[in-house]
Amino acid sequence: MKDISWQQLDLQWNWHPCAQMKDYESFKPLVIQSAQGCYLNLADGKKVIDAISSWWCKSLGHQHPVLKQALSEQLEKFEHVIFANTTNKIIVRLAEKLTQFMPHLTKVFYAGDGSCAVEIALKMSLHARVIGGEHLRRKIIALHNGYHGETLGALSVSDVGLYRQSYRAWLFEPVFVSPVYVTSAEDPKWETIESEWPRIEQSLAPYAATATALIVEPLVQGAGGMKLYSPDFLRRIAHWAKQHGIHLIADEIMTGIGRTGKRLACEYAGIQPDFVCLGKGLTSGWIPFSTVLTTESLYQTFYDEMNTGKAFLHSHTYSGHVLGARLALATLHIMETEHLYARACTLQTILRRLMQEVADKTGLLTNLRGLGAWVAADLVVPDPHQRWGYLVYQAAVHNTIYWLPPLTISDHTLSELKEITLQAILEVFG
Repeated sequence: MKDISWQQLDLQWNWHPCAQMKDYESFKPLVIQSAQGCYLNLADGKKVIDAISSWWCKSLGHQHPVLKQALSEQLEKFEHVIFANTTNKIIVRLAEKLTQFMPHLTKVFYAGDGSCAVEIALKMSLHARVIGGEHLRRKIIALHNGYHGETLGALSVSDVGLYRQSYRAWLFEPVFVSPVYVTSAEDPKWETIESEWPRIEQSLAPYAATATALIVEPLVQGAGGMKLYSPDFLRRIAHWAKQHGIHLIADEIMTGIGRTGKRLACEYAGIQPDFVCLGKGLTSGWIPFSTVLTTESLYQTFYDEMNTGKAFLHSHTYSGHVLGARLALATLHIMETEHLYARACTLQTILRRLMQEVADKTGLLTNLRGLGAWVAADLVVPDPHQRWGYLVYQAAVHNTIYWLPPLTISDHTLSELKEITLQAILEVFG
């Protein structure tokens, strides 16, 4: 069957995510034949660089042999068993590994995707208040431009109008606080926001006794525009939350597992969250799989006889999915043995240099920013109402406003990516 036929059949039946389907009339979906490393191989013989790690999850690229072997070995034993009142050595070993990330986080709750992990953390926080008789603590504090997922609770604490606005009638309203943005660790505000903190603290004061949790994407806001904010801001607001008995939820679904050059982006601020949500890169995008790490204290809040009604009864069919757990173990092993946390730090320098070259040659990029294995810049556009970013995307066949490639990408492929980006911008803007 010709490629165009597959595209036509696709659009006859499929509704694609995060898209205006009318756009597909003029810019047909790419037909993927196979994928290897950092490349997507198309049915027409062309190769495309997976410059955003297939929605930020393919940290180890495609078809990593160690992950393939791990999956194959587990499939020979069993693929999924209900995690309610069963266990296995794989899930135990993974929990042991994850609780080494931050010693105070000693318990692991499993789900299937990032949104569900966020929902679990929010529910645990609120439920703990109910058990403790703290009935006034119902408010959630979140950050402007933050994004935490598409389920109603996760969407409620997100601040990206494009996703949120149509569902406002069903969402609860959090308190939104503006972080202090920076472009790199060289920015003076990276180290201190002392002059701005009194104003921020004053805006938080009315909610000190009524907030149950503060939720943040540590340092990097993905869907909100690939924005980078000061670790000192995170340090101060986390300390404020702890002072007032407010739970801190760190949504590390995109930033965790090495994307920023550390296992967790929280480490840059030296904070100790009450909850850490992980997903995406945890299995390098092979299996939908997410976790919530939390403290012994919160675990003990729910620990009692069943008739007390304290049990946390959030049920998820694929909680503790053993294929995801096996892939997560293999991913963490690869991250360590192939020194990919260090590689992410090296990529930070390379990515910024290459994006700066694009900026210099086009004169059309501003506000370069990045941390670890991602870099972003804003297009300088003549008409903000025109979809310039989408036009560049069509020309390059990948997102050219930011790069967030697999950690395993080669320097040669990065240079190739730079040239594709450069030519795409020049093609659109002349």
